Amino acid sequence: MDDASRHGREESDPSASASASAFSTVRGRLAADRADTVARLAALGRDFDGIVAANALVAVDDEHDPEGGTTAFERAHVAALMAQAREHLEELDRALERLERGRYGRCERCGGLIPSERLEIRPAATTCVRCAESAPGPTPSPA
Repeated sequence: MDDASRHGREESDPSASASASAFSTVRGRLAADRADTVARLAALGRDFDGIVAANALVAVDDEHDPEGGTTAFERAHVAALMAQAREHLEELDRALERLERGRYGRCERCGGLIPSERLEIRPAATTCVRCAESAPGPTPSPA
């Protein structure tokens, strides 16, 4: 079948057109989130480099310098934020791969559909709400 007949059928089939539009919308949302995450990662990298450079200019003795603890905390905090951004970037890349394979929006545990509301909030979600709620997580401390 040539491209002209294939495109003609897609235009006359509203579900194919809606599906292509939804694919494009999701892809755009994931790409925008990815671009924001890459920019955030770059900014955090500059912040981290700035903290390290500032420490290199000063003879810092963390044990006796009142600012030493603050500097160490800032460095650790920015490093943790960078790790979170990298993890989110990997999640987005996996979501884009699922989208390309036609598996985006399907729960990886039960195979059911992930509600669109959940995907709006967490575009890289891999589980439906029910499976996410039943997943083992940190044990809450007794109140």
